[in-house]
Amino acid sequence: MKRLLVLAVAAISMLAQAQDYPGTKPITIVVPFAAGGPTDRVARDLAEAMRKTMGGSANLVVENVNGAGGTIAATKVAKATPDGHSLLLWHIGMAATPGLYRKLQYKPLEDFEYLGLVNEVPMTLIGKPQLAANNYRDFENYVRANSGKLNLAHAGLGSASHLCGLMWQAAMNLSEPMTTIPFGGTAPAMNALMGGQVDIMCDQTTNTTGQIEGGRVKAYAVTTAKTMSNHKLLKNYPSLQEMGLKGFELTVWNGLYAPKGTPAAILKQLNTAMKAALQDPAFISKQDALGAVMVTDKRVEPEAHKAFVAAEIAKLKPVIEAAGKFAD
Repeated sequence: MKRLLVLAVAAISMLAQAQDYPGTKPITIVVPFAAGGPTDRVARDLAEAMRKTMGGSANLVVENVNGAGGTIAATKVAKATPDGHSLLLWHIGMAATPGLYRKLQYKPLEDFEYLGLVNEVPMTLIGKPQLAANNYRDFENYVRANSGKLNLAHAGLGSASHLCGLMWQAAMNLSEPMTTIPFGGTAPAMNALMGGQVDIMCDQTTNTTGQIEGGRVKAYAVTTAKTMSNHKLLKNYPSLQEMGLKGFELTVWNGLYAPKGTPAAILKQLNTAMKAALQDPAFISKQDALGAVMVTDKRVEPEAHKAFVAAEIAKLKPVIEAAGKFAD
């Protein structure tokens, strides 16, 4: 009887909390990267759009928590009070960390409530401007003949460019691996590529389209399943899958998460606000400027979002483990 009374009181308390939500306390969206980067911009635009849909009293703020490939930020949210006031916006790194890190202080599929996917950003395979190849087929032939002499830049362990490089090398099944060179972010990696100090890089369109358009790097292919025929610049480049790398499809997706145990009524409010934000013309326009594609399918729902991440973990983990790219 006492246990039933305790459960009833807890249920009434959670219901009252959900009815008052969000109240006067800010909703903090934690971003695992520095201010000004692509994920940070998505989070700030999303916060503004969700604020409009949740009413004038809602106060959504963004907190940047850098370090350890995003795992510090994820751990912070996983261990936060599950009251709807601590959220995480993270990209494909959510699915990559189980393969990249031997020890994690959280379990991606167990320690979070999934709120839905927000957007997807295609990636581009690019080379230094001095490369002689001017199309993907010539580029692929050159890489196969010289792989042991070439180097592949990326923005750091667990970055989107790192994962793309690993997957592309694995799909190519090269006789000799390229030398992988990590940098402390996209900017220094891109500067090295433009300056000819490194040979190849694969990164999201958010970071590459300006350099491609300006002729500062050479572009060879996109990582979407098909050619991006509706994009004014990238429509000129084939997809890796169309060029023979069967099954190769990689996008940098962003999803929204809450700590496990967040009340269902609050999760519903957050999911409803997020989905409304994805239809906000101002938010759509800002994402389009970043080269991002809004998610409009069932993955905006928690169950489908979680199933998608589980499938991404299954896809990425063996590639990462085969490459031996681990960190403590």
